[in-house]
Amino acid sequence: MRRGLLAWYRRERRDLPWRRTRDPWAIWVSETMLQQTRVETVIPYYERFLARFPTLEALADAEPDELMQRWAGLGYYSRARNLQAAAKQVAREHGGRVPDRVEALLELPGVGRYTAGALASIAFDRPAPIVDGNAARVLARLLDLDADVTSPAGRRRLWAEADALVAGRSPGDLNQALMELGALVCTPRAPQCARCPLRRRCRGLAAGRAASLPVRGAKTAVRAVEAVAALLRRGPRVLAVRRPPSGLLGGLWELPGGELAAGEPPAAGLARLLRERVGLALGRATPLGVVEHGFTHRALRLHVFRAEAPAGRVRRREFDAHRWLPPAALGELPLSALAKKALVLAQPDG
Repeated sequence: MRRGLLAWYRRERRDLPWRRTRDPWAIWVSETMLQQTRVETVIPYYERFLARFPTLEALADAEPDELMQRWAGLGYYSRARNLQAAAKQVAREHGGRVPDRVEALLELPGVGRYTAGALASIAFDRPAPIVDGNAARVLARLLDLDADVTSPAGRRRLWAEADALVAGRSPGDLNQALMELGALVCTPRAPQCARCPLRRRCRGLAAGRAASLPVRGAKTAVRAVEAVAALLRRGPRVLAVRRPPSGLLGGLWELPGGELAAGEPPAAGLARLLRERVGLALGRATPLGVVEHGFTHRALRLHVFRAEAPAGRVRRREFDAHRWLPPAALGELPLSALAKKALVLAQPDG
């Protein structure tokens, strides 16, 4: 099975930028970005990020706002914060050299079993297993696995099988082959079993149910959320606020506002939220429309306003910084994709 998988990978693998290097730092950046994000989306971010932070030390020394500016739009922002925290720890405790053992990697912020296994195997040729979504699907079909792959028992079985499979030569290539097979051939829908180098060993295919595997538990329901934000003007400047480092969209800048209570009218909610979260009264407000944005478990509708802010000092609650800026300068801040959508709607001429 290993021989067939490695031969297929060396013949069919995609030419991706992180496969042209053995630099542990570059591989670490790629594996962090690729978590829950499509390859096509990651490539331009990866190239820009390494152009600015070519070494671990460069990221360790960077200002948080610059880091978030480079990551903005890629989503799952805790990945960026953890990557910088881990870079600082490696610089401090390992002399700037990425550890080559799974046990040491697991002690770093944001590094779980998958990332540790990927780094150890791909960058250092350690026989460390990995199980991501693609690998889980391939293994579940090969084994004709009845267990829910998201359950503790299912996860234990997959990791045990991945551990057995990776033992041998070229563990990094083997792990990448497993993921590549899931991405290109053993796809979630309509798997191309005739093209699969492992088809003669696939129990799921032999049982006629490969396409229905893996078994997964019920998905968490997506919650509908209504929120408001305002381009709040005071003279020639507008207010921007920054979220605290932890939590959803942590460390990013946005327009002031927040989540509405159930059934709360948007204008009334905006007045309440400005009073509660930045200590400002709401002057004349003009609704501009609604933008929609999807998060993992939320479907958000954001009501956007343009409004005037009466005189008064900003008193922040739940934000960790604020700035009064010329409207054109808002785009220079590290903004989430949601905030960028709101600005398209709210940004006045000039």
